[in-house]
Amino acid sequence: MNRMLFSPYLLLVLTTLFWAGNSVLGRLVRVDVPPVGLSFWRWALAGLLLFPFVWKEMLRCWPLVRRHLASVLTLSVLGVTNFNTMLYLGLQTTTASNSVLLLSVTPLVILFFSWTLLAIPATKLQLLGILVSLAGVIMIISKGELVSVSGFSVVVGDLWILGSVASWGLYSVLLRKRPAGLDGLPLLGYTILFGLFGILPFYLWETLGGRPMSINGLTFMSVAYVAIFASLLAYMFWNHAVTQIGANRAGLFIHLIPLFGSLLSVLILGERLHSYHLKGILLIATGIVLAAVRRSSST
Repeated sequence: MNRMLFSPYLLLVLTTLFWAGNSVLGRLVRVDVPPVGLSFWRWALAGLLLFPFVWKEMLRCWPLVRRHLASVLTLSVLGVTNFNTMLYLGLQTTTASNSVLLLSVTPLVILFFSWTLLAIPATKLQLLGILVSLAGVIMIISKGELVSVSGFSVVVGDLWILGSVASWGLYSVLLRKRPAGLDGLPLLGYTILFGLFGILPFYLWETLGGRPMSINGLTFMSVAYVAIFASLLAYMFWNHAVTQIGANRAGLFIHLIPLFGSLLSVLILGERLHSYHLKGILLIATGIVLAAVRRSSST
């Protein structure tokens, strides 16, 4: 039972579900909640909830962190400072279709960094799985009309989303280079702590620039969701899964974000589920199965 509950594949499914909700929320509240403020208070609340349970372990790990400070700071900037701040900034101006489609290329970015930085080639099944699941993503985003994808225009928001994708892909690959002995909650605690300091100057700039974070029910509920589900639980699940099955195989599950995003849109916004959604679900599921098959040369 415990093996099932802590299966890396189940944890990855839950992670992508939480992140799909994060993207939907970011689009829904982009007018009322400032993007950098949402990112800052997301991690501030996550830290407040986490630190009482992990501060002793963080103190114990401090000598190790100090010896590998550059590595831990790099993970903090990539995974906390950059990733969601860029995502929320991108959702201010780009369309929903553009944002989820660009997020879906994350597995390709992870494969690229794994190959260039760690010399880990992708297996044929992994490549085939990515292509099949990416076809499912395109099927959903384009509403079954592939010609619509070629009409995408690049706006500033698209560039922010691409930056977010690159940052997360690099973070996922560099997790393999984390200091030995720094895992789980202590690692998350330090990445939150250092990542918050990275966000702080941009949050102050946004606030002083005329977009302060209002205190109301909408902001409270938004911050609570992204702090608990899209931050604490998702990052713990993702970090554990990557250490168990590798960044290449874990990265494929990013394709579930647009899938879950579509389903959440049906439930929250009352949109209809069309035949191209079902076709996309089938392709994505097939791709995940292909890439999850263990081979002797896989990572």
